[in-house]
Amino acid sequence: MNPFLYILTVLIWGTTWIAIKFQLGVVPAPVSIAYRFWLAAAVLMTVLIVRRKPLWPPRRAWRYLLAQGIALFCCNFLCFYYASLWVPSGLVAVVFSTAPIWNAVNGRLFMGREIRRQVVLGALLGLAGIGLLFLPQMQGHWGDGGMVFGLGLALLGTLFFSCGNLLSSRMQAMGLTPLLTNTWAMLIGASILSAAALLLGMPFALEPNPRYLGALLYLAIPGSVIGFTAYLMLVGRIGPDRAAYSTVLFPVVALTVSTVFEGYHWSAPAWCGLALVLMGNLLVFLPTRLFDRRLAAA
Repeated sequence: MNPFLYILTVLIWGTTWIAIKFQLGVVPAPVSIAYRFWLAAAVLMTVLIVRRKPLWPPRRAWRYLLAQGIALFCCNFLCFYYASLWVPSGLVAVVFSTAPIWNAVNGRLFMGREIRRQVVLGALLGLAGIGLLFLPQMQGHWGDGGMVFGLGLALLGTLFFSCGNLLSSRMQAMGLTPLLTNTWAMLIGASILSAAALLLGMPFALEPNPRYLGALLYLAIPGSVIGFTAYLMLVGRIGPDRAAYSTVLFPVVALTVSTVFEGYHWSAPAWCGLALVLMGNLLVFLPTRLFDRRLAAA
């Protein structure tokens, strides 16, 4: 089950970057994100009703749901949507790929979890690989002030994502399923975004073209309903640090999509980067005892 959830998360979220790009333009980012999570929450609520699952979380869970709604389904996406205005999408993916490290560090700080050496080493290999994959895209942008601001937003968004992971892990430890918690956390996030957009006078209008509407449906149902449920189930099963390593593979999928639709050309550094990413993946999921045995032998 774990490999299936992992592959499903990578394939879905690895293809959402181009859909997010399609949403930038006429409709303000907070409104697009609110549409996405209103629609996703409605689908999840329907699934709960059809499956006759409990609809109301216990009182002790609401503070975690509020925090997750703000962190994961509001601030996280605001940061990434606005970062994409200044930063090339590949570089945004590079920053997002630091999620395994932040999950390991935050898990240690706030939940007392041990930081496994193989997770850190695997994440560092993966990040090095991602750096090589996007090296051509990074060149020539570092002197741009907007680029620095966008990178800061992307890093902040990754931290919000990490906090949302830990909150989900905490609620799953309480016996709550991601299906239930995602429903209410998405409703909370969408409500906050809608209220903020209204206060700021942002127009609630849909861009009436197939590209925007198709991107909205893809981000709401596969990207949010299926993707977040699969990913947060993985968080509960294997821990936030190992689950977050899937984020390192997202840019690889995005590059494959770019190769087919945008004519991306694979260079020698890119192939080396792909090899490092795959090596890091294998290291992260190597059984801990086997890793320690090989490390001691070395």
